Amino acid sequence: MLKFLKWTFITGLIGGLLGVISLVGLYMYLSPDLPDAKKLKEFKLQTPLKVFSQDGKLISQYGEKKRIPLAFEDVPLQMRQAFLAIEDSRFYQHPGIDPIGIVRAAINLAVTGKKGQGASTITQQVARNYFLTREKTYIRKIREVFLAWNIEQELSKDEILLAYLNKIPLGHRSFGVGAAAQVYYGKSVDELTLAQIAVIAGLPKAPSTLNPIRSPSRAKARRNLVLKRMHDLKYIDDAQYAKASNAPITGKRHGAKIELYAPYLGEMVRAQMVETYGREAAYSNGFNVYTTVPSNLQLAAQNAVANNILNYDLRHGYRGPEQQINIEEAIEKARADSSALDDINANAVIAKLISKTRDVRILQPAIVNVIDEQSFEAVLKSGDSVIIQWDQMKWARAFVDDNNQGTAPQTASDIVAIGDLIRVFKKQDKWHLSQIPEVSSALVSLDPHDGAIRSIIGGFDFNKSQFNRVTQAKRQIGSNIKPFLYSFAMDKNFTLATIINDVPITQWDRSQGAAWRPKNSPPIYNGPTRLRLGLSQSKNVMSVKLIQKLGIRNSINHMTKFGFQKDDLPIGESLALGSASVTPLEAATAYATFANGGFLVTPYFIEHITDSTQTVIEVAKPRIACQACENTTAPVVDEFSPLENIELSQQCMTDPAQLAPRVISSQNAFLVKEMLRSVITGGGNWSKKTGWSGTGWRIANTIKRKDIGGKTGTTNDSKDAWFSGISPYFVTSTWIGFDNPSRALGRTRTNKNLDKSQIKGAESGAKSAMPAWIEFMHFALRDYPQQRKVVPENIKTVRIDMATGLLTTKTDHTSRFEYFLAGTEPTTFVDIPRSTTATTADSIDDQFEDDIF
Repeated sequence: MLKFLKWTFITGLIGGLLGVISLVGLYMYLSPDLPDAKKLKEFKLQTPLKVFSQDGKLISQYGEKKRIPLAFEDVPLQMRQAFLAIEDSRFYQHPGIDPIGIVRAAINLAVTGKKGQGASTITQQVARNYFLTREKTYIRKIREVFLAWNIEQELSKDEILLAYLNKIPLGHRSFGVGAAAQVYYGKSVDELTLAQIAVIAGLPKAPSTLNPIRSPSRAKARRNLVLKRMHDLKYIDDAQYAKASNAPITGKRHGAKIELYAPYLGEMVRAQMVETYGREAAYSNGFNVYTTVPSNLQLAAQNAVANNILNYDLRHGYRGPEQQINIEEAIEKARADSSALDDINANAVIAKLISKTRDVRILQPAIVNVIDEQSFEAVLKSGDSVIIQWDQMKWARAFVDDNNQGTAPQTASDIVAIGDLIRVFKKQDKWHLSQIPEVSSALVSLDPHDGAIRSIIGGFDFNKSQFNRVTQAKRQIGSNIKPFLYSFAMDKNFTLATIINDVPITQWDRSQGAAWRPKNSPPIYNGPTRLRLGLSQSKNVMSVKLIQKLGIRNSINHMTKFGFQKDDLPIGESLALGSASVTPLEAATAYATFANGGFLVTPYFIEHITDSTQTVIEVAKPRIACQACENTTAPVVDEFSPLENIELSQQCMTDPAQLAPRVISSQNAFLVKEMLRSVITGGGNWSKKTGWSGTGWRIANTIKRKDIGGKTGTTNDSKDAWFSGISPYFVTSTWIGFDNPSRALGRTRTNKNLDKSQIKGAESGAKSAMPAWIEFMHFALRDYPQQRKVVPENIKTVRIDMATGLLTTKTDHTSRFEYFLAGTEPTTFVDIPRSTTATTADSIDDQFEDDIF
């Protein structure tokens, strides 16, 4: 027996030595091909692209893999313990390889003849997940063992565990525990309950089949196994174990935790990042893009556009239900399928009928189930009942066409029927009847000093249409084009007091073979009229006569200075009325030139970019409009001439290369700004002779400040309606129309047979687009002080007669002070001989305090 034991020991020793030698030899053989474990410290996880507002609210997330990398201290202790309990309870004791697990796997192989993964430690899983494939071969397993040993030499146990928890695939494209918490529970890891932690910890074995979405029953069984292991290892006590084991499975699919709805902006960022970095890098390098858009302004813009669109729908009638559903039949079928006849919940049955009908922004689907005389009840997807009272539905005259509606309803049954699938929304604790709009709209707002986009709404509902109307929809601009024509006139020695005869035009159009008769809108003609009044009242005839005097091609060349594309500016007199097609972003950019004193800024929407570690890797360097940075006598820069020749004042430290090009003089910008101001502050009294004093007079009723201006725009047959307006802080353009450009918004104001009330009810820039501008700008400007007017050098003021534009000695309501570029002011008095010398003023008198701002 002693001899046998001796030979057994010697044989075992020799076998062990041979095994070690073989193992070392195999390691030496495979070592050159093994990945460098040190690289694990530098390994960059594939992390999705995230887009944020300027103030850090998540807008969008893009990438195939969902991952939220965490620091070790951010992973809850119970989360770490749960994974250790179920995956590798001896993790902190073994050197990366668990001999007990290996023996167990070997026995399993000998008994079943099947290879398994029971011997894999967390370190081995890190090796496989980061460096190797998941194929089940002996050589891959050996490489995994060696690599795990190397990893243990380079990283601490905590570092290895964190690498595992951030990388492990956990189903539904979630990688790592941070992403899994968001995907299954819509929470961060520190918000999870013990039961939810255990569900996630149970996923690595089979994430596609054990997750709570695919199979709640399997997820529960696996969760309870995790909890039992935690209890056995004393990680949790009896009470915690009992409570978590009895908790229901609550997991369901959650998207990224979007904090700000701005999908059109998100898509703009995504496209630019892919263009700059390439698709793979953009989607997986963990870029965090911070935009120039503050969340409060974006929300204000959303509300303004939505309210304006819904109000347009109110004016044009109710198009009826989306669908008619037989709810009685559905309820009876549910009763027939149920054994508990008395327990049928009718609301639940009705709600199930629309469970897959998506919300359209604030508009929720509902089915009418009860109708009273002047109210009705409807069931939401949630199963809740809501009541719509008469005041919130009486608008719903039947839609006939865009110009006509049916008679006013008298009862609720004139509007809805039982089983109607309708849309409702809640406002100020009241539910309103509504409908999915067919009309489209857009709004964009810029900082006029550097072009930073402060809000952008590309449409009513991104899910319905991804077409970004701010950047992609070139629509006829209508009278929004006129300020640029008037700007050219200022350069050609026209003045705010120049008189043009506002009378109808009839001229032969050789190309059309017919007479062209441009009309004012409304068709009211004032005779001799000053240019200031002509723009404020948007006189079409005056604009046509102006372009005739200036020349069409010369006018086009001037308009291109504002960033308009020459190909978008038709060669014809209709250009004066807005036959050019531009995007809202192009319009806002052009108007910014008047707001900033004559500079063309370039719009941008990315403020800075960080990598996955929040290290800033890129910062925007916009070209800024800076009047203080240039010599007051510096030449006007045409056609984007180099800026090196512009002398900079000693006070300005801005790099010349960062200055926006000056495209019009500060005097020109000031004079046009004056006319834009008159559009709003000209007053709102109606008279048969002059009509409304300014097309934007409604703005003055809401926004009580005088440092703003703007211009309406309405195209032929009211197919497009615009309002673009300026302030010292924001320049905003709004547009409304149908995506089908042949469809009109409603009746037009050019019909001379319309009476006052019909003209007032016609769709136009002032009625259809301006309300969104008012609502947004009223909010945007609320915290900004009103700025006093700054009059540039070489601008003089003289008192003129408002009827003739000539000098006057009168100081009554027939006169006013007017601004002129020095040398263009009138020299003749209307009421005294020519030889009398004019009296000028360098600034406006205190008695004209209203005109200071």
